[in-house]
This record gives sequence, structure tokens and C-alpha cells, in this order.
Amino acid sequence: MDNREQYGRCLVFAGGGFRFAYYLGVHAAAEECGRAPDVLLASCGGAIAAAVIAGLPDRDARLKWVASSAMYGFLRAIRPADRATPLRTLGGAFGRWLDRRSAVRIPDLFHDYLFDLPAALPLPSTRVPGAPAVAIVGGKLLFDPVDAGRERGARQLFSQVVFGPERAALLLDGSPAPAADPRWSSGAVAARLQVDSRMPMHDAVRISLADMFYFSSPACAGGQYTGGVLDLFPIELAQRLAHEVIMERKTPFNPWLALPALRTVLGIDGAARLRHVHEQRADAWIDTRDVMQALRAHGIGKRIGWRRNRIELEVPDTHAAYAAQVRTQWEYGYQKGLSALKGKTQ
Repeated sequence: MDNREQYGRCLVFAGGGFRFAYYLGVHAAAEECGRAPDVLLASCGGAIAAAVIAGLPDRDARLKWVASSAMYGFLRAIRPADRATPLRTLGGAFGRWLDRRSAVRIPDLFHDYLFDLPAALPLPSTRVPGAPAVAIVGGKLLFDPVDAGRERGARQLFSQVVFGPERAALLLDGSPAPAADPRWSSGAVAARLQVDSRMPMHDAVRISLADMFYFSSPACAGGQYTGGVLDLFPIELAQRLAHEVIMERKTPFNPWLALPALRTVLGIDGAARLRHVHEQRADAWIDTRDVMQALRAHGIGKRIGWRRNRIELEVPDTHAAYAAQVRTQWEYGYQKGLSALKGKTQ
């Protein structure tokens, strides 16, 4: 087989945050409908689901892994960062909402974040035969800690990167970076996509998780990185990877928090980017626009711990409660996948 031959089918896991278990349900529905993907293109929380799918042989083993005590312990071990005080965090968010400019200053992604991730991610250590290939979206920093706070000017601050196997890298090599398109980007993202077929899966997942203001910028393989939020909806890359694309219709970005963060840090108009994605061709659309409402009580959220003077994660108090959340997320994704794919078996 020519390594530049497109995959048959790409399923995009576009974010998901701490509700990433619903992607396991979407994938199970795709398998059941005869539309199992040959490649998964994932970002942020979706990267965890992609790694679990690639490393375990069936839907039951994957669900069990995500609902395991190891995954629960990992999430419980995420701690508030030293600088994650409520007044500082809320003041920063309010300042970004007031500032209508795009990426004027170089952000401090090394110190200005909410949570510290544990060192080890509880992911499968091998890839099972016949599993889909996994490509993961991240961003590489083009600046150093000493630059934080300086005026950006016309300087490029980020490169969009896709980590994946050599075949995916060859298919994407030379592609323009969707995050850099001038229809929504102010020029802080480099125009050319970077591909990396050497980064270990665990490191690629960790990079993609490290969204700005949530987690610190991870250092891997001599570079400094940021998360998959740089491009949560890489439909153009999915179209280059595969003949057939299965994509989500996503809920709009939060106008008070997410849109200002994308604009001031990445120089990206997130609303314009999402509108463009929804106007593109996909062979099937998984409609998850109601995910925040449907899973509001079934996911890990944030709270203000005024007595401890920290922004904290709301992780269930017991493993059993966490496992129930995971099962609810899985069922949501499974039903959404069936609704979009049932009757379209190919």
C-alpha cells in the first residue's frame, strides 16, 4: 500500500473536555452501523478516548478502562495551581472579555493556569492489531517564558501540529494550518501545518489536553506545547486524511469565557471558525450541540472554593458515582451516533 493513500474513513473527536467518555459511545455506534473509522483525529479530551480505543480490543474493555479506579484516581489527583485564586481567575476572564483586540500581547502559558496535571496519564501502553490509526491535534509555542507579557506585533506565536503515524504525517505534510486561515485568524498562528510522527502517544495526548488557562504548557522532546484548543474542529485535515469524514456539530463557544480567551491568546475568532466548519462537507454529522445540557449533571465541572481560595474541579466523591457518570456519557454518545449513522451502513 502506498503510504500516501488516504484512509477510508475518519472520525473526528472534537474536544469533549472531561466528558470524553461519550466519544467511546459514538465509536461503538459507528462500529455497530458498519462505519468503523480507519483513523481517529482527536483534540483535547477526545485524545484520551482515541488512545483508549487504539489500545483496547472492544467497547466493553474501553468503557471499563475509562470508568476504572485508575482513571478516577488520575482525575481526583488534578490539583488547583498556586495562582488559581478566584479573584485572580475571574479578574483575568473579565479583562479578556473587555479587551476586543486579537493577540496583542504574548501570553504567559507557563504560569497562568488553573490546574496541575499528575505526571502519568492512565492510558493503554500498546496498540491492538486492527485498531484505527490515531492523529492528535496540538500547538507548539514559538516563544519562550521570557517573552511573556511583551507586545506581539506581527510575530507568530504558535504552530498547529498533528501528531500521528507516518502515513497520516505524509498525507498532511505541506498542508496549510486551518487555525491560521485569515478568515478567523489575526496572524498569531503560523501558516503551515507541522506534522510529527515521532512523538509518543502518551505525550501527544498530554499536549492536546493542555488547553490555555487550564493546564501549563508541557515540555516534550525539546519543544514547548499547548493544547488542541488551537483547532478543535479540524475538518479540513480530516478531509485530507480520509475519503469519508464523520464530524460533530458542536455547541457554540461560551461568549463570556471561551471566545475572549481564543481571541486574546490565539488571535482566533472562534465563532467564525465554527460557522465555517459547519458549512463544510461531511459524510455524517453527529449532533452534540445539546451536550452541555444533556450531561450537565454527568461530568466534571469547576467550582469556586472560597474557603480554600482556589478554583477547584468537581470530581465525584466516590468511584461508583464517577463510573455512573461515565456510563451516562457513553450512552449519550452511543445514541447520538446511532441517530446519525443508523440506516447508512456502507
